[in-house]
Amino acid sequence: MTSPTVSEPLSYVSGAWDLPLLGDTIGDNFDRTVARYGDRDALADCANNRRWTYAELADEIDALALGLLQAGIGKGDRVGIWAPNCAEWVFVQYATAKIGVILVNINPAYRAHELRFVLNQAGIRMLIAAPRFKTSDYAAMIAEVRADCSALEHAVLLGDNEWARIVDTGRAALPADRSRVRAAQRSLTPDDPINIQYTSGTTGFPKGATLSHHNILNNGFFVGELCHYTEQDKVCIPVPFYHCFGMVMGNLACTSHGATMVIPAPAFDPKATLAAVEAEKCTSLYGVPTMFIAELGHPDFDTFDLSSLRTGIMAGSPCPVEVMKQVMSRMGMTEVSICYGMTETSPVSLQTRSDDTIDQRVSTVGRVGPHLEVKIIDPATGLTAPRGEPGELCTRGYSVMLGYWDQPAKTAEAIDEARWMHTGDIGVMDADGYVSVTGRIKDMVIRGGENIYPREIEEFLYTHPDIVDAQVVGIPDDKYGEELMAWIQMRSEATPLTAQTVRDFCTGKLAHYKIPRYVHIVDEFPMTVTGKIRKVEMRELSVGILAETGQ
Repeated sequence: MTSPTVSEPLSYVSGAWDLPLLGDTIGDNFDRTVARYGDRDALADCANNRRWTYAELADEIDALALGLLQAGIGKGDRVGIWAPNCAEWVFVQYATAKIGVILVNINPAYRAHELRFVLNQAGIRMLIAAPRFKTSDYAAMIAEVRADCSALEHAVLLGDNEWARIVDTGRAALPADRSRVRAAQRSLTPDDPINIQYTSGTTGFPKGATLSHHNILNNGFFVGELCHYTEQDKVCIPVPFYHCFGMVMGNLACTSHGATMVIPAPAFDPKATLAAVEAEKCTSLYGVPTMFIAELGHPDFDTFDLSSLRTGIMAGSPCPVEVMKQVMSRMGMTEVSICYGMTETSPVSLQTRSDDTIDQRVSTVGRVGPHLEVKIIDPATGLTAPRGEPGELCTRGYSVMLGYWDQPAKTAEAIDEARWMHTGDIGVMDADGYVSVTGRIKDMVIRGGENIYPREIEEFLYTHPDIVDAQVVGIPDDKYGEELMAWIQMRSEATPLTAQTVRDFCTGKLAHYKIPRYVHIVDEFPMTVTGKIRKVEMRELSVGILAETGQ
């Protein structure tokens, strides 16, 4: 009789955890933190030299919540927020959550046609916006589109008379009518939608990922747990609030632990970020890799006292190994964590731990988060891949969005019948459950029948002493179908590399088909507001660059 065949371990893990999921709404969870840590610092706005304790922040939030209720805004209504990072953004985030209003985050980089789309697609009744920021005249764009947006009843500019009226009337009524806010809170369930975040799709209009209290409160809480946050922590948040990185991993991780939210500046500024860490004695610092690269490369870097730093999060796009090592050694962030996720999953699905080995923490995106499931599937068959085999990364659990707002067909394309969210990312799971993300399925380059993952080449190019950052894209080629082009950002004092010197550096260390044929030296890369590299745009530009140079 033959022995049964033992199948290979499959790329599936679930995140067992001692602490149960939170069953709160965001407002109830926040109120519990206020009751426990009312006298502790909750929010510091460094750019404007303003700060609030938890008790003071609760008064600001309840006053705004009551002002919104008095303006006729209530449960299920959509309120848009279109502004850079500021204290008022935080007030709006928690005030809307308390009364069941669905907050719609609007990208500060949007122009009029994108604003018009979001206002109409989400049916926004009130838009709260900064009057202007940098080159964006928000007030003028609102005036331009308002006639086309039938649902929009109120356009409120931060600091204007209408904003003051809403806040002041709420504040005046607060002593007698705070119970009205509490009554609104009691009418909510954790599964109610509370936030819509528009994904920056590369084709067509963006989709509105609809998230519940349960989605984002638990994700913020458990990200904070894995960073070991307590009421003693101060988290510097230079990443945008309009994205999950800022408002969930930042704000909700803080408020669910009694920690302090620190806003260094309205938009990312490396010097202001370093100054905020020093002034506030921050224990944690967030950023996408390009932000950490800018901080480490700042000419005044060595003048700042960063000794308070213990941890932080690097996420949002693939994290270069060499940059991660410098963040740990030069910035003192010995417990820094890498997180992986997407807006549609609230966002974090995988995270490294402080007790992971150095190799695990610099070369993977960690293990599955608490109470979540992750698997790697063969995109062609849908079957779970063996450990060590690349495939599409999928995740399931409390974090998966309710769906795309008013787009059931798009939702069905992303979430299958078993509630697995298909990320579109290529992942590999090792024997211990650690996952490496090697790129997007759509970014994979097929050159002469060989599947090439640009991330592998980028990581190798980072080891060149004169290269600060490198991004690799595939471009059309008559002979091989696709060829590789490396966009390279160099150290300011270095001699510019050529295609030949790059090829010489790679020869003998990378397989011949992985060596970039073309090299383009740049000062910066096309990026989204959140600091993600726009490879779609890079591919388009690359074709034009080669045509101009006759290559």
